[in-house]
Amino acid sequence: MSHAHVVGRRALLVGVAAILVPSRAFAQTPAAPPRIGWLSAGSQPDPFLDGFREGLRALGYVEGRNIAIETRHARGDLDALNAGAAELVQSNVVLIVASMTAVRAARRLKDVPILFTVSGDPLEAGLAKSLSRPGGNLTGITFQSLEVAGKRIELLKHAFPRLRTLAALSNTDHPGEKSELRATEAAAQTLGINLVYVPFSQSPFGASPELGRALDKVRGAQPDAMVVFPDGATMANRVALGNFVIAHRLPSMFGWSEYADAGGLMSYGANQRETHARLAVYADKVLRGARAADLPVEQPTKFELVINVKTASALGLTLPQSLLVQADRVIE
Repeated sequence: MSHAHVVGRRALLVGVAAILVPSRAFAQTPAAPPRIGWLSAGSQPDPFLDGFREGLRALGYVEGRNIAIETRHARGDLDALNAGAAELVQSNVVLIVASMTAVRAARRLKDVPILFTVSGDPLEAGLAKSLSRPGGNLTGITFQSLEVAGKRIELLKHAFPRLRTLAALSNTDHPGEKSELRATEAAAQTLGINLVYVPFSQSPFGASPELGRALDKVRGAQPDAMVVFPDGATMANRVALGNFVIAHRLPSMFGWSEYADAGGLMSYGANQRETHARLAVYADKVLRGARAADLPVEQPTKFELVINVKTASALGLTLPQSLLVQADRVIE
């Protein structure tokens, strides 16, 4: 065998060994997992973030291994919310989840997909061109359902058959508020209930005297019961509202279970935690290359009735057994 042949073969073996057993110099650093931004106007602990994480885990995502979540909680401060949105973009997240009212800050960001949950009408709010084809960089889930608005009045009448006058507390700053009011008025008229409309205008950020003045009007109207339209402002004040309905012995209906947990008599609507878990499906699609513009905005199809029997007892109400058996959860 020639010397040249031996040298060539030795060089080949060295090359193969270098491929099979790479030195540290040749070892590649594993790619960092994609980063998801979470933007919330609220504070921690955050049950909606917990729900989103549950949804991700169900799809096989493990934080620190194949996904990372960067969070910003504004604690009710609009300036902090806007700053948090900008910080998430600078930290190179691949998408941002804007929980509830946080979409007000996130919608200004044009270069990153935004997944939202909103309590109102995303079309009226300018978040989407249509539910089936949002068309921009935002998509997600709306809690608003006009059929649910009517069902809430029916359930309240079932709980309180003597109901004749009903106060409707509503934030006019809420997109889709007029549609929700029309659906509520129609249900009240069908059931022979006189609806007393008590509007107020308030951002969920910062203190405002408007809600207090609206509650004074409710007190002055002396209604038999009160329905409160769900939105960011009433959600932020749910404890005060719970205290109000108990102090004034008012049977009450709210939109989400968090209000009933805070002292409201009943709530009927989508489960917010489960809905935020559903957003993980959207995140998965975006991570796999889907465009937000092509992902339809969803409306919930599953609704839960929550009844606070502690509040019923405080009001001196005996609720019909036929209503209690319908409840998805009873607070005792």
